[in-house]
Amino acid sequence: MAGKLAGFEILLGVSGGIAAYKAAALCSRLVREGAGVTVALTEHACRFVAPLTFSALSGRKVYTDLFADREVYDTRHLSLTERADLIVVAPATANILAKLAAGIADDLLSTLLLSAASEVLAAPAMNQRMWQHPATLRNVELLRQRGIHFVGPETGALACGAEGLGRMAEPDAILDRVLAMLADKRPKAAMPQ
Repeated sequence: MAGKLAGFEILLGVSGGIAAYKAAALCSRLVREGAGVTVALTEHACRFVAPLTFSALSGRKVYTDLFADREVYDTRHLSLTERADLIVVAPATANILAKLAAGIADDLLSTLLLSAASEVLAAPAMNQRMWQHPATLRNVELLRQRGIHFVGPETGALACGAEGLGRMAEPDAILDRVLAMLADKRPKAAMPQ
């Protein structure tokens, strides 16, 4: 049985926070709904969840480095953004949000986001003090003005042991938002060339 996302391509960007483990569950749910999922992890995300986990869940190669081939610089990774119907960043740390707001492209994920050829949905995850910092609030507002979509954060237990606003939205909530964003769209692959 085909899922609600059959034919859609999702680029899942995972930045380095403890909530990266939830991104694995999200990847699994997206695949079960029929989406083709390609995953790009930051260097710090790889410290929380191994690329092999995402490769097993998505059935695809996982991208972690702009310079994977040390002998040749290859820009084919940018095609990931061209074929993606939606880019989901989960978790979206304060760092990756700041990079996107400032136009910094110093690693694979920030480069992919800066060259996005589709809508972007960010699921912030960070300590409540980081979320409430004026710089983060300014970055989020700027990104909203630029058309970036957000889901969460939620209030709850944080990795630091505190309770507060900053917890990444649960995978099912992110999936619901993905389904809503793509509900009236056709997959890029189904469109005439």
